[in-house]
Amino acid sequence: MEQGNPIPRVALVVGVTGMVGITLTEALKKPLALGGPWAVYGVSRRPLPTWFPSSLLDKHIMLDTLNPENTNKILSPLSNQITHLFWIAIYANESEDLSISMNSTMLCNVLGALTLSPNSNLSHVALQTGTKQYLGPIYDPILSRKIIPHEPPFKEDYPRLQFPNFYYALEDIIFSYSKSLTYSIHRSSIIIGASSRSFYNALLTLSVYALVCKHENYPFRYLGNKFTWGHFCDASDARVLAEQQIWASITNSAKNQAFNCTNGDVFTWKMLWGVLCDEFSVEFVPFDEKHKFSYVDFMKDKGHVWEKIVEENGLYKTKMEEITCFGAMDAVSNFQIQHVCSMNKSREFGFLGHANTLASIKMWIKKLRQMKILP
Repeated sequence: MEQGNPIPRVALVVGVTGMVGITLTEALKKPLALGGPWAVYGVSRRPLPTWFPSSLLDKHIMLDTLNPENTNKILSPLSNQITHLFWIAIYANESEDLSISMNSTMLCNVLGALTLSPNSNLSHVALQTGTKQYLGPIYDPILSRKIIPHEPPFKEDYPRLQFPNFYYALEDIIFSYSKSLTYSIHRSSIIIGASSRSFYNALLTLSVYALVCKHENYPFRYLGNKFTWGHFCDASDARVLAEQQIWASITNSAKNQAFNCTNGDVFTWKMLWGVLCDEFSVEFVPFDEKHKFSYVDFMKDKGHVWEKIVEENGLYKTKMEEITCFGAMDAVSNFQIQHVCSMNKSREFGFLGHANTLASIKMWIKKLRQMKILP
């Protein structure tokens, strides 16, 4: 661990209202948080939602980080305070070239505002990415047909694939600051958490699908392929991601390293489907290849059903298309490889955080109900 703490640690969490953003904020503000006590400043593009406990933040900053002038105007006066940047933000688009441009612009704008001043106190950047590092641009309609992913389990020292990838672009930006800042890179799997503001939210997507099926008396079918139904996959509990990012930010031996971050166990979608059926009181339907169609096609005209469910249960107002990622679910549930990461490097460096994936799904559904996002 680092020795001494000459200046108070101030975290800037960019993407604070997402699944990991809110969980990271909660973890940083715990009395016994590693490296604490922490002050936490949170950045989001929109006002805080009513379910976000604003008392957790020492400062909320509403900011579109794509705007260089406003980013510099708002963040540069704070550069002598902020010591740690946690980059949880994402601009998601099917086009990988557009994703590279937009995500790179956001990160460059923020780092520029925080480092140009001679009085800057920024010392560490924690960058959250994911398994697209090993899979390639799986959501790009053109490139996804050409890529050959790495063999699982995915390992941090695998070479980059020869395809555009905004994760690679963000890493290169971070590397360019390596003479003045330390960094850590955190490669998540499928993230499990609670928010209505995360673009890729598999648990909320499947929960909405289950509730729509229940409301309309449709069978709750798994719409992926037979391979993923019966083969292993892994996930990343938002609490484990938060724990690893804090650990790497204050542990000298973990700095300037990339780490996979998963729960440390595996599941099959068949196992997960059983948990969802229990949680939402819907019948378990065995996998049947005869009923093969996509989540996108099935759910494309179901927005009005979700509106009814929200209204009938007095939920936090959401639109189905804003809180679900059915296109991503179609991609993930139709893999022909086991989506599993190695956690050996992380353990060897001293991080032992873990979670029981199926148990955590139940916990996060309970949390989504408490937040009035789910009934």
